[in-house]
Amino acid sequence: KKALNGLMSLSNKSVDKNSKAQEPSTNQIMPLMTSYKKACYQEAIDQASKLLLKFPNSVTLYNIIGAANQNQGNLEKALEAYSKILDIKPDHVEALNNIGNALTEHGDPEKAIEAYRKAISIKPDFAEAYNNMGNTLQEQGKLEEAIEAFNKALALKPDYAAAILNTTELLKTYSPKW
Repeated sequence: KKALNGLMSLSNKSVDKNSKAQEPSTNQIMPLMTSYKKACYQEAIDQASKLLLKFPNSVTLYNIIGAANQNQGNLEKALEAYSKILDIKPDHVEALNNIGNALTEHGDPEKAIEAYRKAISIKPDFAEAYNNMGNTLQEQGKLEEAIEAFNKALALKPDYAAAILNTTELLKTYSPKW
């Protein structure tokens, strides 16, 4: 679920002319998305891998492969796919956010937080990265920092349901000493 960050919007974005990215059409992407949404992750990976032969620098295809692998618990393969996105487009904030999510799942919260911070440094209004960083900080027991991250997410996007829920849940169990 977290790995879907940016997945749907990728195929609809125009690619920067200076970028190495090449993207399949929406019609080519839709069968992969259907497989993904039906939780047929291996099917989505297989379809995306075939399309990579025509579009070897497709950010969208690597993101689908990464997300599908992450949902299957293949975190090393997910990280590999997300890293390929950064080879193509080094400032791709959704890939950095997804790397952070995969690293959190992989048990490497420090590197996850680095990935979120890098995404935020590129896109300071990236509420999702703040929210995900808050979750990772909370898992580490860094509750004040987690609240700060959730608050930044909410300051950027006041109606962000996930951040509202995460903040509420954290505050139910945590009473700061200030």
